[in-house]
Amino acid sequence: MSDLAFFIPAALGTVAVLVRLPSLRRNTRDPLLRAVVVFLLAATGVFYFGATSTIVKVNEITGVPNFAAPLLYSLLMGCCGSGIILVINWRGGPPACIRRSTRWCAGTYAALAVAMYALFALGEAPVERLEDLDTYYANTPYIREMIVLYLVGPSAAAVIMASLCRRWLSDVSQELRVGLALLIAGYTSTLGFDVCKFAAVGARWAGTDWDVLSTEVARPFVTVSFCLILLGFGLPLAVQRFKGPRRDWTRYRRLGTLSRLLHGLTPTTAVVRMPLLSTVGVRRLHRESGIHDGLLTTT
Repeated sequence: MSDLAFFIPAALGTVAVLVRLPSLRRNTRDPLLRAVVVFLLAATGVFYFGATSTIVKVNEITGVPNFAAPLLYSLLMGCCGSGIILVINWRGGPPACIRRSTRWCAGTYAALAVAMYALFALGEAPVERLEDLDTYYANTPYIREMIVLYLVGPSAAAVIMASLCRRWLSDVSQELRVGLALLIAGYTSTLGFDVCKFAAVGARWAGTDWDVLSTEVARPFVTVSFCLILLGFGLPLAVQRFKGPRRDWTRYRRLGTLSRLLHGLTPTTAVVRMPLLSTVGVRRLHRESGIHDGLLTTT
């Protein structure tokens, strides 16, 4: 698969991180914002370090054949764990329950990430494999276990995420419901990737070659799932961001007639001129204040 299939989602993820960083700087203690940024960083890292050219460069810089594998797999664990934590914080609930679930999830996936490096160090993978490491080393001690963990971790995360979103789906409406539906589709697509990988690795265990499932069929699932998941998280946030200004504009427009009727009753000295670039929210407040002042004058 072309590196563009990895770099394009990585670029989208980078843009999303840059968009969220100002909000995080203003609200550093917001657990939901932290979870969003960590998830986006991990997902972006997965795509960036999953590109063949990046894998070659990492192996070259470290001087260790296939060192890019545990690095990529540990980033994938971070992406899985932060995704679950994001949904836990997004859904809300008792703070103690959220903290407990967050710690459990972060601890589990951090342990899996550490296990990746430990198993890679214990095993032997001297031949650099850029696209088929999981099938090529499917029967190699320790490397085999690392590969199994790398497949089990995301599969479990996809099942948990799809289940959480499906249970939440009946309690919400409008854009949040659409976002959850996109997340379910995205994590279902992730399961498609895992099934292809499991089948290819299992075929190697059985002495058969189904490597095409791993190298060709599985990879498009990743790009599709990332785009769906990014849309699923981003759509509700984007809609909520634009809903406020839209409500302000609707109210500002509806108060126009009353504002014009009362305009002549407001003392000239009390009128505050609006700056040209004022937001619609400020303009709404200004119009409401003018109406209030006009009504007080008539009483």
